[in-house]
Amino acid sequence: MRLIVGLGNPGIEYDRTRHNAGFMAMDRLARRLNTDFSTQGKSKFQGLVLDVKIAGEKCLLVKPMTYMNRSGFSVVDAAAFYKIEPVDVLVIVDDVALPVGKLRLRGEGSAGGHNGLADIQRALGTANYNRLRIGIDPPGRIPQVDYVLGRFSPDQLIQLDPALDLVVDCVECWIAHGLAKAMTRYNA
Repeated sequence: MRLIVGLGNPGIEYDRTRHNAGFMAMDRLARRLNTDFSTQGKSKFQGLVLDVKIAGEKCLLVKPMTYMNRSGFSVVDAAAFYKIEPVDVLVIVDDVALPVGKLRLRGEGSAGGHNGLADIQRALGTANYNRLRIGIDPPGRIPQVDYVLGRFSPDQLIQLDPALDLVVDCVECWIAHGLAKAMTRYNA
């Protein structure tokens, strides 16, 4: 079984903000699988959860409702319940170091200054889990916290839309063909 987690903040005030790129990717993935978090998602593991099959493999899709900086609680609860090893966890997250819409998949590494990833590493007790970063552009002169909690510009949304489809393709490739193949195919 695989655990796929998209990070974001709950609530309408955070809808379509840059920090919610992970939630947006999870919604796109659910749509591809003909399901939906708002109508079919269960409230479990401090998040919204969907049980699905991707490439013939059972997967648990999770959108933590704990707010970004406390995402580790949701991830570790789900992983522990289903006895999912960190190597079978994929976290989808925004990244200010990448141009908008560019992807970077890694099997381990640092949190890179991302508080959601740092909390997951703390909760899992390891940095050896998969993460798929979605570029949201550097903040420029805007304070980073204001930038990530701000909404995408219309131009950024145009660039992000096809990238969300690539995220879904990347997730499917990771499950069907493994990390190395997915990294080769989808990394910017």
